[in-house]
Amino acid sequence: MLQLSELKKRYDTGDYALKGVTLEIPKGQVLALIGPSGAGKSSLLNALAGYSKITNGHISWKETPIHTKEASARPIASLFQDNNLFPHLSIQKNLGLALTQWPWLSLRQKKIIHESLKSTGISDLEDRLPSKLSGGQLSRAGLARILIQNRPILLLDEPFSALGPSQKNQMLDLVAKIAKDNHLLVLLVTHDPKDAFRIAPH
Repeated sequence: MLQLSELKKRYDTGDYALKGVTLEIPKGQVLALIGPSGAGKSSLLNALAGYSKITNGHISWKETPIHTKEASARPIASLFQDNNLFPHLSIQKNLGLALTQWPWLSLRQKKIIHESLKSTGISDLEDRLPSKLSGGQLSRAGLARILIQNRPILLLDEPFSALGPSQKNQMLDLVAKIAKDNHLLVLLVTHDPKDAFRIAPH
């Protein structure tokens, strides 16, 4: 269970990005957040991930507080519209950065990367540079990179909004399948109700 209790994020101006957000989300659930720009959707994801400090409130995972932990120590992986892949590194080496800071990969790490790319359908592209991939393939690589982190919570901030309708639906279906197979908690931010209804029962 991911528990959010009275989360508040207040700017120096006195305005609130978040004001009293309280939620309980069971493990394995897919939840969509829908709302207009400026409603606080991305602010909530940033607070959960640890990229932005909250002013007040608590965040707990399995009844253990995590809001005081650094982003890297939280059980959370995030995927945004910009996949942030390094252009001079192959897809394999880009994913390798999620496993090690060393410039080389062990056979075990290469196998983990291959299996992650296989789960998103692009295991044959691991030696290519990002510039040689299509938009849909880049999205699959970005998804593979967060899966490789093996975190139980996935935060998706409109990561597929730049894709066409067909590719976007394929990616949403893939996320739904991976979440079900691995019993992951997924929190999806979107402006499009069709995306939300496609993937999220809540």
